[in-house]
Amino acid sequence: MDLVRMATARVVSLEPLYKETVPVRQSALVIGGGPAGMMAARTLAEQGFPVHLVERQDTLGGSLRNTYFAIPDFDTTTPQQLLGDLTAQITENPRITCHLQTEISRTSGFAGNFTSTLRKNNGEKTEIEHGVTIVATGGQEYRGAEYGYGSHPRILTQSELETLLAANAKLPTLADPLEIDLESIKQTIMIQCVGPAEQYCARTCCTTALKNALLLKERKPEIQVIVLYKDIRTYGFYERLYKAAREKGVIFLRYDDAHRPQVQLTEEEILQIKVTELTFQKQFTFEPDLVVLSMPLVPSDGNRTLATTLKVPVDQDGWFLEAHVKLRPVEFASDGIFLAGVAHYPKMLDEAIVQAQAAASRAVTILASPERKAGGAIAQVDPELCVGCLTCVRVCPFEIPRINTQVQGVGGLWGAAYIEPSVCQGCGTCVAACPAEAIELLHYRHAQVESQVFSVFEVEWIDRTRKR
Repeated sequence: MDLVRMATARVVSLEPLYKETVPVRQSALVIGGGPAGMMAARTLAEQGFPVHLVERQDTLGGSLRNTYFAIPDFDTTTPQQLLGDLTAQITENPRITCHLQTEISRTSGFAGNFTSTLRKNNGEKTEIEHGVTIVATGGQEYRGAEYGYGSHPRILTQSELETLLAANAKLPTLADPLEIDLESIKQTIMIQCVGPAEQYCARTCCTTALKNALLLKERKPEIQVIVLYKDIRTYGFYERLYKAAREKGVIFLRYDDAHRPQVQLTEEEILQIKVTELTFQKQFTFEPDLVVLSMPLVPSDGNRTLATTLKVPVDQDGWFLEAHVKLRPVEFASDGIFLAGVAHYPKMLDEAIVQAQAAASRAVTILASPERKAGGAIAQVDPELCVGCLTCVRVCPFEIPRINTQVQGVGGLWGAAYIEPSVCQGCGTCVAACPAEAIELLHYRHAQVESQVFSVFEVEWIDRTRKR
């Protein structure tokens, strides 16, 4: 009976909610010119929408420029073929405008109506208008000093090993080939879980290591390849690579955090690795010709700065954080902003491309209509009660409230808070924080909530005036 009484009291005080029509700028901004960014831009352009593709480097491609070999039995085209095809499709499409050596310096607005400022490396600024934003800034290979990286020319990363193999196979390479004769190599040791990968699984390291191990065995079968690992995670069908590597003679030795491999140089400048094999608790000493570190992918340098500019979240490691891992996997909590590729978290090339297509498809749901509805259960400011204290401006997680100097507040003073209806998320944070009770959340107004509370005690409730 109490619940029925409360519900009845609330229904009596309800009022209709209205939404306003907002025009949509039917163009897109894609941040990042890697494979995910290019695929998102191409997908949007193919559906008839103009696209601004922003890349801070002087060429498109991202980390794909330094990837030369396909994963055996999985990829139908080589990475360089895919890069060439995507680049040609982007540069030849009249709907796509490429902004190279450019970054985002400022953005404002809301879903369907964004305005962003692009800044080139030479300081030149350009302002563009767009309806959606797709973040595809990618990642980069970690280059820390673990296991002596940088102290010896034969301590390489997996990316550098792939460049070496590409040079040996006389493939066209964009990077400078390493001056190491592959024919002189008799033993190669690969070390997994390096640097940040000790704290979280970077997902791609094991697959890349096994791909390169198989390439080494294919180039020179007599090379001994030893993989030192904590846990091999070639997820999904990539488990076939592990089985293929075992069949080709690749040796796997497991270590743990208490027995990490020790890399050192002898007095004769010879690389030496000591590792304890856990099953037999026996220490082995190797003097390999190559030490290859499976460096993980880490977030791009500008991720946190870009997150602040776009007002979107990143996790503790610096990866962009989606709105919901299952329900909204390619969207941010802020409407109209989407993410794709390695900017989200480390993933293989095919996954990045599929996610880019998904992000573009979700973006089209906004761009496809010339207008959209905004409003509903949102926060609303009564300027006659606002004292301009800036509390709402400080506490809003979406940074939406602002002071409108053209409106009079308490005491006739110019300056009262204003909340843009088309951007407000209706979280109610500002309503709870406002010391003057000048902000109400529509559908949960003060009077509506109070009427429920008073009805529990069967007390006659008097609608007190909001004007003080």
